[in-house]
Amino acid sequence: MLVFSTSDKGGTGRSVTSCNIAYRLCMSGRNVAYVDFDFGSPTAGALFEIGTVERGVADGGVHSYLLGQTGTAARVDVGTATDRSELKRVAPRSGRLVLFPGDEGGAEFLTADDAVVTRCAELLVALEQEFRVVIVDLSAGRSVALEIALQATALPQLRRRTARWLIFHRWTRQHILAAAGLVYGPHGLLQTGAACGHDPDELLGSTRYIRTAVPAANSHLTAQRAAQAAWLQEQDVALRRLATANRLGATAVLGATPMEPVLQWREQLILDSDVNAHIANHETAQAYTELARRLMDVASWERL
Repeated sequence: MLVFSTSDKGGTGRSVTSCNIAYRLCMSGRNVAYVDFDFGSPTAGALFEIGTVERGVADGGVHSYLLGQTGTAARVDVGTATDRSELKRVAPRSGRLVLFPGDEGGAEFLTADDAVVTRCAELLVALEQEFRVVIVDLSAGRSVALEIALQATALPQLRRRTARWLIFHRWTRQHILAAAGLVYGPHGLLQTGAACGHDPDELLGSTRYIRTAVPAANSHLTAQRAAQAAWLQEQDVALRRLATANRLGATAVLGATPMEPVLQWREQLILDSDVNAHIANHETAQAYTELARRLMDVASWERL
């Protein structure tokens, strides 16, 4: 399975959520590749707490591979290379989690020319043969990274492979509108996909939304003032109506992650040890586990 993570705005929690999903898939026994396609900010290594590649690699990363400057893309085994001791201690039946980092100092300079697209397709085909799940963390917005991914997956060698498109957004008015625009708007996922040769209906059927940092349903109960509590309830109802009106309603949502104090201070993997130590909330770890389950569950991807 190829999984493409994207968002229209930065700060959606796209990368930290994708890394946590990758980790939970690995804990369930699957071999997972995490490919850093965030060309402007290749910092997935920092999320996995690998100091040597926290800003990407000096050379030989995904940038270099796509540009034809290297024949193979650099890879880093997370369990071996991480500086976090708890992450090194994986369960016996866990799968492998391998990071394919971007190049340090990379920027959105790539163009989606035929050579780049061909190399992208070759990389994805090779990774899909080696790994059960390949998660590609794209740059935010209507980026060259998104166009490269859409063109590559439209090629014959990838057209019939299982691909999932995850659109991340926070639970705010601006983020809901931005996510809808990224999918349905001009130069968005569907329009660009159609221009690349995708069937828009099939592409839409392979697309789901992930809401991040969603306040608890009863958050109004902890409000300090009655007027504030009423306002919070009204806003939540308004956001649900807005999401439905923009075709981001409940049936199009793969799942949601709650507000998590740990992630407000430090973007990282939420391990069971963090929950057991009463540092992170159980609900957050459970949300990532459930997202990983639904990602692999055929029923979660029935046509809208």
